[in-house]
Amino acid sequence: MAEASQEKGGREGDRALTPKAALTGRITFFEGTPIRVRFRWAELRSGAPRWEQAFSRDGGKEWQINWTMDFMKLEQRETCCPIVELRQYTLHPNMRDQLIALFEREFVESQEEVGMRIIGTFRDLENPDRFVWLRGFRDMESRAAQLQQFYGGPVWKAHREAANVTMIDSDNVLLLRPVAGTAGFDLTNAVRPVFAGGKSPANVIVAVIYHLKAGAEPAFADHFDASIAPLLRERGVKVAAQFVSEHHPNTFPALPVREDASVFIWFTSLPDLQGARALPMTEIAPDLRDRVIAEPELLLLEPTARSLLRS
Repeated sequence: MAEASQEKGGREGDRALTPKAALTGRITFFEGTPIRVRFRWAELRSGAPRWEQAFSRDGGKEWQINWTMDFMKLEQRETCCPIVELRQYTLHPNMRDQLIALFEREFVESQEEVGMRIIGTFRDLENPDRFVWLRGFRDMESRAAQLQQFYGGPVWKAHREAANVTMIDSDNVLLLRPVAGTAGFDLTNAVRPVFAGGKSPANVIVAVIYHLKAGAEPAFADHFDASIAPLLRERGVKVAAQFVSEHHPNTFPALPVREDASVFIWFTSLPDLQGARALPMTEIAPDLRDRVIAEPELLLLEPTARSLLRS
């Protein structure tokens, strides 16, 4: 027979268990002694309820708790973005700061106003003539519409000549998607600095790019989670985001992307350049080596003054 009772702070139910258990739900423990089992919920309104199980060998006079479980609600973490472009521009010598100043003054809000997300803008610390930035979209269809709206709009038309004159090449673009739903960038508390020119404090953003044979991304992502990520955690390195190539056809052909690329990329942030350069480039599992077509590529990136991604 089952009993139920209400107590302050929780709910509990009693069930007496004796032999014949297999068929009737009654079981005997300890040489025929009936064991009463109590299940109890507590702290139901706290947001972190507790469930506990207890046994009584004397009919409920004394209870021995032998199992507890604490629950907490997982926040649904929204990350950015379902579609991401990693754009690396090669510039004419000594033109990077000129482009950054123009970009941060004219091209941040004007792109976000049509629905894109300017995730981060960076100086490549290993190449003084490279400008790197990340741009996010909700999906490939909205990407086409938003790019058309921006590049066909008045802001780009007014400033495109000033931007293009700084560039040698702007076609080194990887089209990416997060490995999983929450593997993108967590920008929950990120705040973009107002335009002030110059520099503002930020970590070094690190991107590690593995160039793979076509179709190897899922297996390599599993290998990263099983073998590389635990090693990084042991060394205090937090993986901020993980992406693989998005193979959907380019929905805005006016801006080329590297459609033949198959990559796995992970990002982290470190407090200084010395720590970033000492980042371990870990061994690739023997059964995956034939799927990697080049040595890992390491980008060491300094956020610009108005970069949203800074740490």
